[in-house]
Amino acid sequence: MSNEETEVVIVGAGQAGVAMSEHLSKAGVPHLVLERDRIAERWRSGRWDSLVANGPAWHDRFPGLEFSDVAPDAFASKEQVADYFEEYAEKFNAPIRCGVEVTSVRKNIGRPGFRVETSEGTIDARYVVAATGPFQRPVIPALVPDQAGIRQIHSSSYRNPQQLPEGPVLVVGAGSSGVQIAEEIRKSGRQVYLAVGPHDRPPRAYRGRDFCWWLGVLNKWEASAPPQGAEHVTIAVSGANGGHTVDFRALAESGIRLVGRAESYRNGTLRFAPDLGGNIARGDANYLALLQEADAYIERNGLDLPEEPEAHILGPDPECVTNPLLELDLAGAGVASIVWATGFAVDYGWLQVDTFDPNGRPKHQRGVASEPGVYFLGLPWQSRRGSSFIWGVWHDAKYLADHIKIQRGYLDYGPDGATRPAREAQLSAAPAS
Repeated sequence: MSNEETEVVIVGAGQAGVAMSEHLSKAGVPHLVLERDRIAERWRSGRWDSLVANGPAWHDRFPGLEFSDVAPDAFASKEQVADYFEEYAEKFNAPIRCGVEVTSVRKNIGRPGFRVETSEGTIDARYVVAATGPFQRPVIPALVPDQAGIRQIHSSSYRNPQQLPEGPVLVVGAGSSGVQIAEEIRKSGRQVYLAVGPHDRPPRAYRGRDFCWWLGVLNKWEASAPPQGAEHVTIAVSGANGGHTVDFRALAESGIRLVGRAESYRNGTLRFAPDLGGNIARGDANYLALLQEADAYIERNGLDLPEEPEAHILGPDPECVTNPLLELDLAGAGVASIVWATGFAVDYGWLQVDTFDPNGRPKHQRGVASEPGVYFLGLPWQSRRGSSFIWGVWHDAKYLADHIKIQRGYLDYGPDGATRPAREAQLSAAPAS
């Protein structure tokens, strides 16, 4: 097993790790990127077959490279996104080592930096960047026991309808993933129940502009923190099938049975909270508010964009909303599988430093950890609402790279006012005695 040194170790070569490497490379900071699989592996093997990016190609990219095989207003497939990051890393010759797993990171005792233990040896680093992102440990609520005899998988393990047993399917979670999976399963000919919780529901596009553009010009991406109580509210928007606004009324018309938030399970019966109507109404209010802000922006700036009055018209609530199903006998309804689109939790078990709260969440300010020398990248709301998007993580990485440059300047300072490189140069130039 080898032992080496470098200035910065970046753990993870997804979009966060590639972005961090670019900025450190530009700054001339020696570093290594360690990835246990392939570059952008989660895009390749951690998503379902038909997944596409949620933002158009002109928006969901890094500033230094456009998608070569995707039209600007189209939505890249998961393979195209993964290929994009491989191409981007090659563009600046990122020092990425694939197939190397980081097993532990510990603070050095009596000297600066950290000891990074990997599957291929030990690395001493002055700084460590945890760029593994937020999608580390799939969360399945402990609601339906395994002995219920129902196939239960997380959305990260879902690939296509054919992998599920015959019969109706319950999808829990109505964010981007849950909605797209429910639609795909319904189109395969299955009966689908979709449990809808609190959500934001922006228009996919309005008056000729994608919602990504609207959130940009209206400064929505720059929100520094979610509204109180909305930290985990999902965004229901889809890039599937060319991109479309998520319309729960249309989903109900297609045959999907909407239900409220999955609440409890007993004796084969799953109970749903009586919150479906309220969740739909709040999502509608979020949708209409954005349309109104967009209209006001157009008028204020004198833009010549086509009017779209029909976008403000919401149809009547479907029967499943006005008369909600509160209990479902899973066996009686023939439900053979549940897909849990219920998000992820972080897992930093390998990062053995004092920078986590009692729930295991990182303690940080804009990615700068409470433990000096440790950084986090790729977290939701790391610095702004846009941090979860591809372009957002690039800007967060720049901030962290600048912070590392500043810290290196402090550490280079000597008691005589000279920097470390200057002192070393003086020593090497001094005549031998």
